[in-house]
Amino acid sequence: MNFETYPFEKLNQLLDAVTPNVEYIPLSLTIGEPQFATPQFILDTLNDNATLMNKYPKTAGETVLRDAMLKYNEERFGLTLDNAQIIPTFGTREVLFNFPQYLLHDIKDPVMVFPNPFYQIYEGAAKASRAEVIYLNLNALNNFQPVVDEEALERAHFVILNSPNNPTSSVMCMDDLKKWVHLALKHDFVLMNDECYVDLYLDEALPSLLNASIEAGNASFKNVLVINSISKRSSAPGLRSGFIAGDADILKEYMVYRTYVGCASPLPLQYAAAVAWANQTHVDGFRAKYKANFEVAKEVLGVEAPEATFYIWLKVEDEITFTTKLYKEYNLKVIPGSFLGREGEGQGYVRLALVYEAERTKEALQRIARCLEK
Repeated sequence: MNFETYPFEKLNQLLDAVTPNVEYIPLSLTIGEPQFATPQFILDTLNDNATLMNKYPKTAGETVLRDAMLKYNEERFGLTLDNAQIIPTFGTREVLFNFPQYLLHDIKDPVMVFPNPFYQIYEGAAKASRAEVIYLNLNALNNFQPVVDEEALERAHFVILNSPNNPTSSVMCMDDLKKWVHLALKHDFVLMNDECYVDLYLDEALPSLLNASIEAGNASFKNVLVINSISKRSSAPGLRSGFIAGDADILKEYMVYRTYVGCASPLPLQYAAAVAWANQTHVDGFRAKYKANFEVAKEVLGVEAPEATFYIWLKVEDEITFTTKLYKEYNLKVIPGSFLGREGEGQGYVRLALVYEAERTKEALQRIARCLEK
């Protein structure tokens, strides 16, 4: 398989011959990995269940984890799901990579549709599935919203949305989500929303695509799925806890597939993840930290905060030149937008991940401001 070089490796190659200014301490706003401590109650539960390492975990997930995920969906979104409508997963990256292979395996000339720029696993899954890709280009002209091309959707088998979006931070409203549900039913494609940032809203709580499915009259979630992860909301990416939820008929057969994949989460991690999913209050603290970082970004760079995520999609004249100059003169790393897109999308932007405490974030953004002024 001919996979594209991962964005962070491209960045390493770009900066390999560049000597950074050692007058500044090294800082990086590249990876979307929260740098805040995982809450103690999660760590305590992990420690309390460490002796369960001598047990094989169930592929379907332990009852305690499933119940916590069901509780999360009920408390956060008002969704009453049953066990047939949800599967615990080892984070969401593995789902994004293996679910398309499962779904598209028996389809001749499969077609995948997803946003551009994008999280690179979407592209890797398409290559592994031998799927043709149709891009939903996100740019300033369409306000970074996926534009519907119904002629293209007639050929689609699997469509991925990503709202709130990585890297652009755009958010789809309920009416637009409902429109996509109607399109999935009309053209009979499977629709998935990657909702890993849905809890990182700054003001108003955001809906799930499953909420939109119900409002669209599709209460059984036919052709509709969502994925979600604990990594961002609980500052616990090492727990590798996520889920896929929605259409029970699709999930029933996908569960059979997963028994062969061997990606069940170890029991101590499942118990720790369960207490995190079941607790909504600790997420408020992380949201407050990200909101404070965006306030700093407005003060330093003059940029408005998005509705959700911890990313700034910053417009620059030339993203490659800017990234190189920023590292050379200020010892700060960012990701060029063109490394995250194809066919020219992402050019003229860099992605900033505001994942540190406000003081360190301010230092990084001040370096960017100085670089922009030169």
